[in-house]
Amino acid sequence: MENNKFKKIGQFQYSSEAYIYKGKLESEGIEVFVRDNHTVDTDPLISNAIGGVKLFVRVEDYAEAMEILSEISTFSVDDTGNLIKCPSCGAEKIQLLTSIKDLKSFISFLFSFLVFVLPFYNRYQYKCESCGFEFSDETTKPRGISSKNIA
Repeated sequence: MENNKFKKIGQFQYSSEAYIYKGKLESEGIEVFVRDNHTVDTDPLISNAIGGVKLFVRVEDYAEAMEILSEISTFSVDDTGNLIKCPSCGAEKIQLLTSIKDLKSFISFLFSFLVFVLPFYNRYQYKCESCGFEFSDETTKPRGISSKNIA
């Protein structure tokens, strides 16, 4: 039996995130091995405790896999696929925040949690990695265009 060596290429909180990267690598001809996906899918609350879902590639494919994954942006994009720019400094290193900051979002979260449905009230917050400025999704929409006016 061959002595294969593997190297971890990434770890993700949910298996759905891992499968996106797995699909990209496999489409480029790199064999990918997933670990702990069934455990996390069975009980997502223990994902952080076990280190999430892990992706592995063969050691000889590691450099090529890293190059392929570097093409995938980890920053937030708008509806047209362009990177979101910080209104404060203009940088394009914007991360999506998930937080509960007001009473309405807390009540929505609590109700959703109790009846096992997805939250129906959701306001997105973004944070710039360059300057630390936090802003809402309202800031990223073009001025003068409303979804009500679009046919």
